[in-house]
Amino acid sequence: MKLEQLIVQYLYNNKTVTLQDIGTFTLSPDVVIPADSEKEISLPDGAIEFEYNNKAEKDDGLIEFIVQQSRKIKPLATSDLESYSLLSRQFLNIGKPMIIEGIGTLQKTQQDTYEFTQGHTINPKLDNQPVTIREKVQDEISFSTPARETSSNKPAMVALLVLMLLLTTAAVYYFLVYNKDEAVPVQTETLVQDTAVTKIDSTLLRQDSAAVPSPAANLAGIRDSAGVAYNFAIVFKEYGSKVEANKAYVRFTSYGHKILIAQKDSASYKLSIPFLSPLSDTLRARDSLKVLFGGNPYVEL
Repeated sequence: MKLEQLIVQYLYNNKTVTLQDIGTFTLSPDVVIPADSEKEISLPDGAIEFEYNNKAEKDDGLIEFIVQQSRKIKPLATSDLESYSLLSRQFLNIGKPMIIEGIGTLQKTQQDTYEFTQGHTINPKLDNQPVTIREKVQDEISFSTPARETSSNKPAMVALLVLMLLLTTAAVYYFLVYNKDEAVPVQTETLVQDTAVTKIDSTLLRQDSAAVPSPAANLAGIRDSAGVAYNFAIVFKEYGSKVEANKAYVRFTSYGHKILIAQKDSASYKLSIPFLSPLSDTLRARDSLKVLFGGNPYVEL
C-alpha cells in the first residue's frame, strides 16, 4: 500500500490525521464506514474538515500505523512521511493542487495558506485497490495538472521533480557529510530554561576550516554559551512558546545539527544555525536551509 493510501486509511480509522507543517484533517464522527463494504460511500458536505498549520508537528500515531502496515523500521517510515510533506509543500508553492484521493484537494491561496476542498466519495477497501491519480510524478505522491495542460507537459514535470530531489540530496550531503570532516570538537550542554542562547550536543556546521570569527561577529553578539563567536546565523524556525521551541530544539539536534535557541520577544522564541563562514556565504547558507527546513529563513548578524 502506498503512503498516500495509508494516510487516508489512518484518517478513516482514527477520525483525524496531521501532516507535518501542513495541517490536520478531521473526519466527522457521524460518518460511519462499514468494515465489510466494497462499495464507494458518498460523503456529505462538511464531513471532512481541514485546519491549516504550517508549524504542525509530526503525527506519531500515523508513523506507528505506517510501520505496522508497511513493515518498515520507524526511522525509515518517519523519513518517508517527512519527504511526502516536503514535496507536497513544494508543489503547492508552485501552484500545483495537492489531491489526496478519498479526502479532497489542497490549493495554496494568495494569503499563503492552504484552501481545502472536500472530496465526496470514499472507498473503505483502500487496501485492496490502487489509488486513482490524474498524474503520477513519483511513487508515493500524486498531483493533478490543470485541464488546460496536455500530456506533453508530463516529461517537464518529471524533470522538475528529479531536479528538486537532486538539489535536496546535494544540500543534505554538503551540510551533514562534506562539512563533517572539518567540524570543531563536539561539546555537550543541556537545555536551559531562560532566554540565553544555548549550545547543543552536535557537530558545528562550518564552510571553511580556516574561517575565523570577524570583529563584526564579536560586536553582534552571536555567541554560544561557551563564548564562541560566529560571523552570522540563519534563523529557520520561530515558535510561540518555550515548550514548542524546546521540543523542536530536541528534534532538530537529534538529526546532528548545531542549533542555537533564543527568545525573540516576550511571546516567541527562535531557532537558528550559526556559521563561521564569511558574510559572503549568507545567501548560499540561507537557500540551503530553506531546502532542508522549508519556511522563510533569514540572516541574523
